[in-house]
Amino acid sequence: MKRSEPGQKLSDSAYEKQLVELHIELVKFQRTLIANGGRVAVVIEGRDGAGKDGTIKRIVEHLSPRETRVVALSKPSDRDRSSWYFQRYAAHLPAGGEFVLFNRSWYNRAGVERVMGFCTDGEYKLFLQEAPRFESMLVRSNIRLFKYYLDISKEEQKERLAERRRNPLKQWKISPIDAAAIRKWSAYSDARDAMLMQTSHDDAPWHVVKADRKKLARLNIIRHLLSVNDYADKDTKPLKFDPGIVFRFDEKALSRDKLAR
Repeated sequence: MKRSEPGQKLSDSAYEKQLVELHIELVKFQRTLIANGGRVAVVIEGRDGAGKDGTIKRIVEHLSPRETRVVALSKPSDRDRSSWYFQRYAAHLPAGGEFVLFNRSWYNRAGVERVMGFCTDGEYKLFLQEAPRFESMLVRSNIRLFKYYLDISKEEQKERLAERRRNPLKQWKISPIDAAAIRKWSAYSDARDAMLMQTSHDDAPWHVVKADRKKLARLNIIRHLLSVNDYADKDTKPLKFDPGIVFRFDEKALSRDKLAR
C-alpha cells in the first residue's frame, strides 16, 4: 500500500486501511509473545494533549484483554508516598506472556512532579540517577522495555486542550494540571530535555515521536514497535516507519531543535 509522504495529508480511508494491516501484525506479535512466555512493557509519555490515550487505544484495540494491560495510575496515596518510589509501578510489570502499556509511568517524577513542585529537588535528582538502573534491572530480567515520548508543538497543545474543554465526551480528561500546561510550557520543555538526556540509555533508549499529526504518529509508533520485535509470520512490508516521525533520542536532537520549543 502506498504510504503518505512527509507533509501529505493522510485520508481517513488510507489511515484505516494501514491501521488494519498493523492490527493484524500486532495480533501475530501477541500470539508469539504468549506462546513464548515473553514479557513486554511499553512506556508512553508526553505533554498533556500529546495523544497518549489515543495511541494506546489503537495499539490494544484487537489484542487479548487477558494478556494485555494498560496501566494509568492515579494520584499516589499516603502509603505510596512513604514507599520506594518505583514500588507501585513494579507491581504492574508484565508476567510471562503479558503485554503492558504504561499511560504515563515512573516518569511522572521527571515531568509533572518536577514542574508542579510535587517532589523535592533531592527526590528529582535521585530519580534521574535511579531510573536507568531500575530499567536495566528489568531488561536483565528479560523484560523488553520500550519508551516513547510524544512531542507536540505549543500551538497544537493549545488547540487540543481547548477541544478537550468543548467536547462533552472528553470531560473526564480535564484536570487542574491542564491550566498550567501552557503557562509552564518552557518549564515542561526544560524538564523533558533533562529527562531525555539523563534517562535514555542503551538498555532502554527513548524514542521521540513527532505527534502534531495524530494519525501518522499512531501508525509510526506501531510500525516501530513491531519492527524491533521478532514474531512468527512477520510481514515487514507494512512496518516501514518514518524516521522523521519516530527517531531514537540523542544529544544532537536538542542542538538541532528536533523537539518542540
